[in-house]
Amino acid sequence: MTIRGAAAVVGVADLHHPRGKAPRSERGMLVEAVVAACRDAGISPRDVDGFTSYAGGDNSGPVLAAELGIRELRWSTMVWGGGGGGSAASIVTAAAAIASGQADCVVAVRSMAQAATGRLGYAKYYFDHQYLPHGVATPAHVCALRTQRLLEHDGVPRSAMRNLVLAAYHHAQANPDAAAYGKPLTAEAYDESAYIVEPFHLYDCSRENDGAVALVLVSAERARQLDVTPAYVIGGAQGSVGAYAARNENDAAYTTAGGSGTDDSPGVASRVWQQAGIKPSELDVVQVYENFSGPAVASLMDHGLCPAGPASGDFLTLDNLIAPHGVLPVNTSGGNVADSFVNGMGLAVEAVRQIRGTSSNQIGTGVDTSLYIGGPMAPIHSSVLLGSATTL
Repeated sequence: MTIRGAAAVVGVADLHHPRGKAPRSERGMLVEAVVAACRDAGISPRDVDGFTSYAGGDNSGPVLAAELGIRELRWSTMVWGGGGGGSAASIVTAAAAIASGQADCVVAVRSMAQAATGRLGYAKYYFDHQYLPHGVATPAHVCALRTQRLLEHDGVPRSAMRNLVLAAYHHAQANPDAAAYGKPLTAEAYDESAYIVEPFHLYDCSRENDGAVALVLVSAERARQLDVTPAYVIGGAQGSVGAYAARNENDAAYTTAGGSGTDDSPGVASRVWQQAGIKPSELDVVQVYENFSGPAVASLMDHGLCPAGPASGDFLTLDNLIAPHGVLPVNTSGGNVADSFVNGMGLAVEAVRQIRGTSSNQIGTGVDTSLYIGGPMAPIHSSVLLGSATTL
């Protein structure tokens, strides 16, 4: 059994607001997002029979089922692990439920209202007696340690991070919904911005938003009957190679994002390409979770989308990263740093838009492959590759 081409994303909703200004509770926003995504797909919310999510929270499948009045709940799954490492995995899990016949219509969801649940900058569930006594108290600290070694030991130039950020801000200027819309960023302003945690400047860090995101998945057969352009799941994986974990500060793959493999284990990235049956060089567009710019650069390397070490600077130029004509357009809505951050799930919606041809920075009319890479440098890593009908 394989998930390749068995399920497709047919409805999406991406609602976001400034941090602390959510118009309603997390649950209220999430119900609104699910209804909007179902409307986008042209199906009734009562037809939903499954939910998937990640990174914890109280809005479980049974709770959402009651709020929405669905007929029967058949699938309810939370991907373990904090942060956005499991974000793409929540979509893959939904596809797996459909491919195996456990459910017919599954919605991958995430909602955040930080005034009620606390800011993600300090994740209490994550930092313990290992980190806190040494002054490591935020995700920025952990990722900064790994990124600094990426720069110093692996020889990745600082320009690779800067250009990733500049590309996101460039794309945000064409996206009226982006937080950075009308606020272009120059290389000089980036360099002059304050350090948050070295080597991360202010603009290297993701935004914080309230909001909710929902993606509706159904079987490929049902998707073809709807009046939408399906984004088929043609590859997906989650996990981490042995010894890699955010709490393991001496692992062999320390400067990776957690998606690369070893001689003994292929890793998340390799499994995605293998399932899809395509090569990294054949990818059209990528949305990569940038909690911080350094981990996002490491993610691109893990997935074979750019060379490692000093050569990464020659590839990760602004011209190469921007739509519509870049060699590898990245984060075409503005990404987590310039568009919005609802724990990264808005990037998955943008991956769907590229397949549909509705992105504010569309790279062309014939996008066949669109990759979403979930949160890097987290204890779990995940990716999902979406394809057009021609990839089946």
